[in-house]
Amino acid sequence: MKRLFINIGKLIQVEQGDLVQRRCGKEMSSLGIIENGYLLTDDDLISDFGMMSQLTDERLKCMMPDESVDVCGRMVLPTFCDSHTHLVYAGSREIEFFDKLKGLSYSEIAARGGGILNSAKLLHEAAEDDLLKQALLRAREIVSFGTGAVEIKSGYGLSLEDELKMLRVARRIGEFTPLTVKTTFLGAHAVPARYTGRREEYVDEIISEMIPVIATEELADYIDVFTEEGFFSVEDTDRILNAGMKYGLRPKVHANQMSFSGGVQVGVKYNAISVDHLEYTGEEEFRVLKESETMATLLPGATQFLEMDYAPAREMIDYGLPVAIATNYNPGSCPSGDMRYMMFLGALKMKMTPNELINATTINGAYAMGLEETHGTIAVGKKANFLITAPIPSIEFIPYAYTSSWIDKIYLNGRLWQNL
Repeated sequence: MKRLFINIGKLIQVEQGDLVQRRCGKEMSSLGIIENGYLLTDDDLISDFGMMSQLTDERLKCMMPDESVDVCGRMVLPTFCDSHTHLVYAGSREIEFFDKLKGLSYSEIAARGGGILNSAKLLHEAAEDDLLKQALLRAREIVSFGTGAVEIKSGYGLSLEDELKMLRVARRIGEFTPLTVKTTFLGAHAVPARYTGRREEYVDEIISEMIPVIATEELADYIDVFTEEGFFSVEDTDRILNAGMKYGLRPKVHANQMSFSGGVQVGVKYNAISVDHLEYTGEEEFRVLKESETMATLLPGATQFLEMDYAPAREMIDYGLPVAIATNYNPGSCPSGDMRYMMFLGALKMKMTPNELINATTINGAYAMGLEETHGTIAVGKKANFLITAPIPSIEFIPYAYTSSWIDKIYLNGRLWQNL
């Protein structure tokens, strides 16, 4: 079915000619905009766009749209690409939130059996269908916030059986919703209780038992490691990423969240598609990233929740690095999948401009999931995933009005999405 959207006040994040894979440094200030435009979709793809003045009677005859939608001067931009989430989990951890407010640290909560191990216990006890029901509620929620593509990690299983359960549920989200889903195996999220004091043996299990089965069943696109003191060392990460790559799993890394962990360097060594968190980054990490094809992905929602110092986004961009922003939606450190709020934090706390924020949450997020050829911009041949705004005064309004309902309609795969 062909749909023609007319009288678009601003058609934002358009690409014509050669498509970009990502935007780095000063390029993140670049934003293709067509004033008073139109957009044509053909089934699930974008097939044409331009200025209304180009929409002649002859051109309309050639298009032969089945439906015409008058946008009435509103803005249109791509849906968000959220490249780091833990969307599949059981239960919640609000008690730990208040433990933190009483003064307990993230590490202290984890040492008491809370944190990731708490989520692992809850997940183990949950039936797969119940886990899917919980995850689908969150999936529909993030679509309503404007997300069209999402990465979902395992990592609350910490055993082969439960990691497989998580990844199957993540794949099923892509079947039950119009979301484009990428999955990541994160068996190295924490050391399970059965391996207390024997971390290296758990790493052996990940390498010899988990990776081969998960790869054979084609349940994961990527492999990830939480590289941090008290979790997994650089040496552990090196072993796990090396093993994963032998099975075709490209790395991602939880890097430098709580310290200068070496996670950035080992991630770049293995050509990680992204290194995520990055609250602790300096000149050495900047240099290593600048010489790589790895995306720096920042998670300001978790930074706020844990009351940490924010990643130096302004310095990264000024250094010439590409930056993506994701939610890190999870029960322990960011119980929110709202990319609009992450944009607000990116502006307020990381001093990013509106144009930089749109690039960070669209094309750069798409790149961090390997979706840059199909998502993240308005371009001919890409997925027809876009938002129509309510009447808003400017692009700057988008990160500014973080609790306003400025999204009027959402189209995914060329169809109007309705949260039923």
